[in-house]
Amino acid sequence: MSDVVDGLEGDLRSNGISVEALSVDERVDLTYLTAFPGARVNHQEMGRACNTFIDRAETGDWSPRRVEATVLRSDDDVLGSWHIEPEWITGYTEYRLSDEDFSERVLDTLTHEHEHEGETEAQS
Repeated sequence: MSDVVDGLEGDLRSNGISVEALSVDERVDLTYLTAFPGARVNHQEMGRACNTFIDRAETGDWSPRRVEATVLRSDDDVLGSWHIEPEWITGYTEYRLSDEDFSERVLDTLTHEHEHEGETEAQS
């Protein structure tokens, strides 16, 4: 059996995303272990994951669908989650959404597991 990881998982890994689980059906469910296990989800790491989906859509290797991402600090410690809507990817690849518009939409979906404890962006 080959240890080579290809397809979507391979592309994510080659962009520095430590894939823990990946399911592709009606939507994509991605769980990854962050390389930045702080108090907040790392935005640059999110961007690398997003770029993987955008690149695959631009090359025709993937039909945009909702992406649900869960970010782990460690095996059983969820740091946060975020998602991408398929129309955002299509809008971006068709030049109807700018980098900033796309990023803002994705960042607006970001939730941190421990936000209910009163933590704010300024505190992290």
